[in-house]
Amino acid sequence: MTLPDYPSIINLSKLHKIYWESIDIMPTFDVTSEASRVEIKNAIDATNKEVLNRFDFKGSDARVELNEMTVTVFADDEFKLGQVYDVLVNKLAKRSVDIRFLERGKTTKIGGDKVKEDIIIKTGISKELAKKIIKRLKDNKIKVKPSIQGDIIRVASQKRDTLQDAIKIIKEFREQPLQFGNFRD
Repeated sequence: MTLPDYPSIINLSKLHKIYWESIDIMPTFDVTSEASRVEIKNAIDATNKEVLNRFDFKGSDARVELNEMTVTVFADDEFKLGQVYDVLVNKLAKRSVDIRFLERGKTTKIGGDKVKEDIIIKTGISKELAKKIIKRLKDNKIKVKPSIQGDIIRVASQKRDTLQDAIKIIKEFREQPLQFGNFRD
């Protein structure tokens, strides 16, 4: 009894090798914009602790709360609200959270003289900013392939050096804090 030839297995392995050699795996990186939720929570806790211990806030109802991605600042009047906001910004800066993530809302009265303000924490890159970034990359005639994927921009290129040039161009945008990550070679 002789063993039959298996030409189909040999052909499949050759096809598999040809397929993987033909795929052009390009270096890529992602541009994101997201604040660290842990650092924001820690800054809010430090703000509440300082407000609780400060002499000028004794007996007041000044505090800061975090709900999902909204920070709510409570105070007895608008002046104290501004002071609590300043303490919050100071604590965020100490924790390396960029204040450009914060978008202040309207101040509303919640009864008597007490006021509150909702502050939205921005996450993700807006469509308008993403389009501006892609337009700037194309205007500079760098050989990259940027694509919008939800609230992330993925930039691909044949060469790493070209990606480094793209990062330099994107860093010129100051409208929103941007992070560069997920660098793949």
